[in-house]
Amino acid sequence: MTDSDRTTYDVAVVGGGPAGLTAALYTTRLGHDTVIVNRGGGRAAMMQDTHNVIGITEDVSGGEFLQTAQQQVQDYGATYRRGFVSDIDRADSRFYLTVDGEDDLLVERVVLATGFSDARPDPPLPPTGRGLHYCLHCDAYMFVDESVYVMGHGDSAAYVAMIMLNFTDEVDLLTRGDEPTWSDETDRMLRAHPIDVIHEEITGMNRGPDGWLESFEFEDGRVREYRGGFPMYGSEYNNALAADLGCDLNDDGTVVADDHGRTSVDGVYAVGDLVQGHNQIPVAMGQGAKAGIAIHMDLRPFPRSVEEIEARGPVDADEVPGISQSLRETARAFREAEAAESAADD
Repeated sequence: MTDSDRTTYDVAVVGGGPAGLTAALYTTRLGHDTVIVNRGGGRAAMMQDTHNVIGITEDVSGGEFLQTAQQQVQDYGATYRRGFVSDIDRADSRFYLTVDGEDDLLVERVVLATGFSDARPDPPLPPTGRGLHYCLHCDAYMFVDESVYVMGHGDSAAYVAMIMLNFTDEVDLLTRGDEPTWSDETDRMLRAHPIDVIHEEITGMNRGPDGWLESFEFEDGRVREYRGGFPMYGSEYNNALAADLGCDLNDDGTVVADDHGRTSVDGVYAVGDLVQGHNQIPVAMGQGAKAGIAIHMDLRPFPRSVEEIEARGPVDADEVPGISQSLRETARAFREAEAAESAADD
C-alpha cells in the first residue's frame, strides 16, 4: 500500500477513555485533523456511576459519560473509529497504524491512551460497581460507616485496608487462602490497626434485591456482611504498542512520559492510566489536555520562525489559515448551530 492509499491525519489517538478523548478534543479544536481509534471497554466504561468529576452528577454511568465525550469530539470535527490498533510503524517523522489488520492510517503524531486492566480475583465476586470496586479515591466515600473488605495478600492490600479506617471502623482483610506476602514492617503496622485478617477462602456470596453485595460465606462456615470492597491484585498495563515503538518503560510497566505526555520517542505521547500517577478521570483529562496543547505547539505552522523564513520566505496570504478545509467547514457549521440554538432559546 502506498502513502496515497492511506487515510492521513495530523494526530492519531489510540484509546477512547477520558485521557484519549480529551487529547483529541484539544488537538481537534486547535486545528489538527485527528482520528481516535478505540477498541472499547476500559475502566471508565465499566463505571456504574461517575464520581469525582466536577460538573457531572453521580447518576451518569461511565458509558453515558464516554458517549457524550465521543459525540463532542466528533461535533468538533474529529473522526471516531471503533477498532483495534495492532501495530504502529515509524518511518522518518511519520507513523503507520494497522487497524483491524489493515495498514491504512498515516499520521504525524500518536497519542497512546491504552490504559491498564485490573487483575480480577477468582469468583465468587459481586458485580463491578455493586460491591466490587477498583478505585479507592473514587469510591471510599461510598463506604463511610459501612462494613468493607479488602482482598489480597501483599503490601498494597494491607495498606488499603488500613486506609479504609479513615472512612469506617469495620474493615476486613481477606487473603482468600493465600499466604501473606506483605513485609514485616507492614505486618507490624497491620497488627496495630483494628482490622480482622481472614485467611479462609470465600465459598459463597449473597446479594440483595438491588444487586449489591450483602455478604460472603467462608469455608469455615462463617458468614460476614459487607457493603463492598476493593480487590488488590495488581494491574496489567497495555503497553505493547509503546514497547514496540521503543518507548522507555518504568519497572511497573507504565510508560515514561514528561509533564506533557512526551515519551522517549519523538512524536509519541502517552497519557492517562498508561503513565504513572493517580488513576483518576480528572487527572487523565488534565494529562490529555496538556498533551493536546503540546502537540499543537509542535505542529502548528505559525508563527514561522526566523530560520524557516530564511529557508522558505515570508508567509504568503494563500497559506493562511493553517487549518484544514474540513475543520474550517466544521467550525463554521458548529458556530451556526450554536447561534441557531441560542436564538431559539431567546
